[in-house]
Amino acid sequence: MGKIHDRISDRLREFIQAQPVYFVATAPEQGGHVNVSPKGYADTFAVLDDTTVAYLDLDGSGVETISHLRQNGRITVMFCAFSGPPNILRLYGTGRVVVPEDPGFSDLIKNFGPHPGVRSIIVVDCDRISDSCGFSVPFMSFDEDRTLLDEWAQRKDVQQKRTYRARNNRESIDGIPGLYPEETDPVTHHS
Repeated sequence: MGKIHDRISDRLREFIQAQPVYFVATAPEQGGHVNVSPKGYADTFAVLDDTTVAYLDLDGSGVETISHLRQNGRITVMFCAFSGPPNILRLYGTGRVVVPEDPGFSDLIKNFGPHPGVRSIIVVDCDRISDSCGFSVPFMSFDEDRTLLDEWAQRKDVQQKRTYRARNNRESIDGIPGLYPEETDPVTHHS
């Protein structure tokens, strides 16, 4: 039923591109809370090469992924087929946080669609690529992306975004450092 792949093949790339939602899981080094975040907007995910992927990290209510990655780097990204043939694809690896001030950010951001509220880009070097049957995943239909997150980000001016990030994105729910003070300034451009 399951299979381990040595790379992200064209078939797996097509599967990834066809999914309207994906899930990101991280955990602290010891104890604490495991985090699983659903991600939408298909144009926020990119396959960079056969073993490297990245996604656009947008403003959100927490900073768990950034905190966990900066602490230990462990991450899993999962895609499920809610239509068509059943399949679950998991990309296990080591993630890193690329903020707008980092070298390479301006090149990376070209891989994504336009979104306001860009906080960072998460890059994952995959060390295990596996898929499994997905026989119990239900059929569901995709109607359209919710635009609420982009709309929320567009309504905020620079000071409001700075204040929001300082209040909500400096540390995880377990107190693990997230965004550094100098990283709470909003990106002056969006993807």
